[in-house]
Amino acid sequence: MQSSDWVEPTGPASRRNSHYNVAVQIHSSAPTRIDLAGGTIDIWPLYLYHHGAQTLNAAINLRAQVCVATRREGGVRVSSVDTGQIAEAADAASLPVEGGLSLLVRLLRFFEAKDLNLTTRAESPAGAGIAGSSALNIAVCAALARWAGVTLDDERLLEIAMNLEAQAIKVPTGVQDYRPALYGGVSAVELRIDGVRRVALDVDPRELERRIVLAYTGAPRNSGTNNWAIIKRHIDGDREVFDCFERIRDTAAAMRQALVRGDWDEAGRQIAAEWDNRKRLAPGVTTPLIEDLMARARLAGSTAAKVCGAGGGGCVFFYAPPEAVPAVRDAVARGGAELLECHVETEGLRVEDRLPG
Repeated sequence: MQSSDWVEPTGPASRRNSHYNVAVQIHSSAPTRIDLAGGTIDIWPLYLYHHGAQTLNAAINLRAQVCVATRREGGVRVSSVDTGQIAEAADAASLPVEGGLSLLVRLLRFFEAKDLNLTTRAESPAGAGIAGSSALNIAVCAALARWAGVTLDDERLLEIAMNLEAQAIKVPTGVQDYRPALYGGVSAVELRIDGVRRVALDVDPRELERRIVLAYTGAPRNSGTNNWAIIKRHIDGDREVFDCFERIRDTAAAMRQALVRGDWDEAGRQIAAEWDNRKRLAPGVTTPLIEDLMARARLAGSTAAKVCGAGGGGCVFFYAPPEAVPAVRDAVARGGAELLECHVETEGLRVEDRLPG
């Protein structure tokens, strides 16, 4: 979605803000991410069974955009520019809680929103597997909190966002996707008994992005379905699943070390290992199209590739030496995938008041 497609909320957008004593709108945005290693293990309680579990991710420049503005005629209106879905009612409690706008409606209900327009736009494709819903969740949550005059620290914002998304998708959510949206950068999310801790990694973001090609397969994925099947197998004592998670944990630790010391060849080897483990864990993570794209990229010089998120569609990222990246891009495009301009985003959540117009 190009910036020219952004549509401001309908109706006059003004309110009196006690901090500024002028009419303003609330605009917010948050980045999406690519998961480098350790995905799925971040879903509670799976990581409790694997000491030292962590996930690695990098925030990217494809952002979720949000605008909140006063609705002079009263009531609440929520609209998604990307899907074309719109809902409005006399108040947030009267909005339909099921359907494609479920997460947004739940956020509006939580903050007891009234007399406002909420408009959202995503810069990433639908079902891309790069945590677009989590980025949107964080951006909306922060914007509505600012609108309501509620001060939320980071942990409280994360908790609200995670719990409301679990209600919306009706399966447990992981914890990693909200951190890149909030903080940006390249990071490890350490999954410990005493809590979840994000650690910013000392990685040159430009060196990492020089080696990555991100492409959308054109087929959205369903992370809730795939992950829930894996969770059930793990809890039921499936030894194969347990062993896969052990290898995924170890791969994430090895990749973290490689990234921090700038050993880019070793990082590529660990991405390849992560993908092998991911396919063992859930064969449905790959498709004939994904395998074809990876084969084309490999012939063009890619040393590793993996799907983003739960797979079965969505985005794939390809890892290659910088000199091979142009050839990999061409090969992937010829395979029918949509290339996405991908840059590591060092800034996380943005929230600002703006004068309307």
